[in-house]
Amino acid sequence: MSFLSYHIFYRTPFSNMALLVIAVDFGTAYSGYCFSVKGKQENIRSVFWGMEYGFRLPKTPTCILFDENKKFMKFGFDAVMTYTKMNSIEANKFYFIENFKMELYNKMISKNLMICAKNSHPLPALMVFSESLQYLKDHALKTINVTDDTISYTAEDVTWVVTVPAIWGPAAKQFMRLAAQKAGLICSIDSKNLIIALEPEAASMWCKQLPSTGFISEDGDQDKMEDQPGLEYVVVDCGGGTIDITVHKVIEDGFLKELHKASGGDWGGNHVDNNFRGFLRDIFHPDLWDTYEKEHPSEVQKLMYDFSVQKCSDQEEDILIPCYYNFVQSVQQKNKKIEDFFENVKGASWSSGSIKIKYEKLKGFYDYSVKKIIAEVQAILETPEINIDYILLVGGFAASRILRQAIRNEFSRRCRVLCPCDAQLAIVKGAVLFGNDPKLISSRISALTYGVAECNTFDPAIHDEKQRRVNKAGDYVYCTDLFAKLVEKGKSVGYNQVTNYYYYPINDDQVAMYFQFFSTEKLNAKYVDEPGIKQIGHFTVNMPDITSGRNRRVRLDIKFGFTELEATATDLTSNNTQTLILNFLTE
Repeated sequence: MSFLSYHIFYRTPFSNMALLVIAVDFGTAYSGYCFSVKGKQENIRSVFWGMEYGFRLPKTPTCILFDENKKFMKFGFDAVMTYTKMNSIEANKFYFIENFKMELYNKMISKNLMICAKNSHPLPALMVFSESLQYLKDHALKTINVTDDTISYTAEDVTWVVTVPAIWGPAAKQFMRLAAQKAGLICSIDSKNLIIALEPEAASMWCKQLPSTGFISEDGDQDKMEDQPGLEYVVVDCGGGTIDITVHKVIEDGFLKELHKASGGDWGGNHVDNNFRGFLRDIFHPDLWDTYEKEHPSEVQKLMYDFSVQKCSDQEEDILIPCYYNFVQSVQQKNKKIEDFFENVKGASWSSGSIKIKYEKLKGFYDYSVKKIIAEVQAILETPEINIDYILLVGGFAASRILRQAIRNEFSRRCRVLCPCDAQLAIVKGAVLFGNDPKLISSRISALTYGVAECNTFDPAIHDEKQRRVNKAGDYVYCTDLFAKLVEKGKSVGYNQVTNYYYYPINDDQVAMYFQFFSTEKLNAKYVDEPGIKQIGHFTVNMPDITSGRNRRVRLDIKFGFTELEATATDLTSNNTQTLILNFLTE
């Protein structure tokens, strides 16, 4: 293949015959969904979870329970409540899994990835994710069909939007697409009825159209952000697992332009939970605590759930975490009064069957997450070409007064720090808007450098002799395995911008052209076999008509500006077109 030239044109956005948009916010700690009739995004509906257990929450815990034969049993509150009622023997037979979304962050991912349950036994990750998505899919369709008796909707009637962190790699997004297919949301892996939405982008779309009354704030501008072209803001998606940060600028007609590559890390609410768990382990000694966790996992689950709820209280007050029977019994077996463990502990005490945590001590559990968020946002604010007007805090972790106050204390003198009233639903409601009109994010920053392997006329002054090749006829000397950069990491690419490239065959009788695609963190590379370059996909385009010899062309069309890369190649002689399905997963 030899590279000739390229130019840019614009393609009409994809469309389908879907009647509904259902957005699934698949979170590390909590999950939920919202929906609307296609084209009627002004009427977004949501559901409440856990009412049979005395709750009325916009999301349900992202927890799943399988029986001893590895068959799906329960999801969400049902899984938590069933598991926490089990005795120790039962709990160690069944497979209870929580926080498993983090298994897809910053790791090598394959189809055969395994996830460890609370009983220390593994299950296939694809099964865990697909069963979770299937439960949410079935719950949504059942809810909608019960409320609308005029038509019975199926999965094929829906544009599904599944949210993922913007800092996730391409492999994690592909894994979610595989799980969605296995769950029955879509029939084929490349279905246009599934849209992968980036969580902070979805939250941004929701927040930009809110009036000032839609934010937790004593005062505010009367104009919506989408009505203020030129306004720039940071969205900090505060989840249970990850903190996901993006930067947007409002342009004409309410469209958004990404100004900075998505950033963040695994600094979410789970870090606060883990700090509390480590605090208890230090108080009661590792041997005692580790034994208790192993022998009574369902009690530990209840204790940690109590803490996770209270840590996000909107009040500046001490919290009480009740301790359960087997924990007290474990301590008493050491022939020591439980209150004696707290003699030299600052910020915590034993109080009538509960552990009392002082508010100042509770704030200390947040230190790691707060410092990481502040440092990341600070780096963005110091970027010369960016002028931030607002910082928007969204996600379930943003419901915590401690977190919100820490961010306001740091940045309120430079810009306004706002949190929407429905911070937990900002992502999933925005995802419904995104499903109705994905082009509202007009441009994004490429997270990686992408390229294709190409052949070009050999030049001994610049090419490695080892890469020198001669075609069959002996009339063309070329260099093989060159890395032809298609888009560079950090560059802005339009949502609907398609770049096309033209390639010629090497041999007169060549009946197919083989394309290999690569990604890298590097800004520039010369050959595709350099360290740090990963092959992410390949396909073959048939070229059956050889009458024109080497004077034939294949056009490669690539779209980088959406949440997933799209590419096709067409033999311009036969008009044979092949769609590329990228493979970011490891073998």
